Amino acid sequence: MTLAERVAGRQKIEIRWAEDGDERTLRRLAALSSRALPAGPFLLAATDGEPSAAISVATGEVVSDPFVATFDLVALLELRSRHLAAAA
Repeated sequence: MTLAERVAGRQKIEIRWAEDGDERTLRRLAALSSRALPAGPFLLAATDGEPSAAISVATGEVVSDPFVATFDLVALLELRSRHLAAAA
């Protein structure tokens, strides 16, 4: 299945910068990933309003909810992070 086909199954996907109010969500995703929270800043991916994955723009490390299918979200986060790095 292609990335486009996986994304098409989602009702709504939001990719945005993590804000100060997202600290708890980022820590939850790190804990669910069984890893320390990497250095920020972060891009956060939410599907249907529920944050499920984040990427550190500084390190490229990903934290995500292992109980949610996030392959497509992680791919979108990595793509957006590369775009931002190229534009800098």
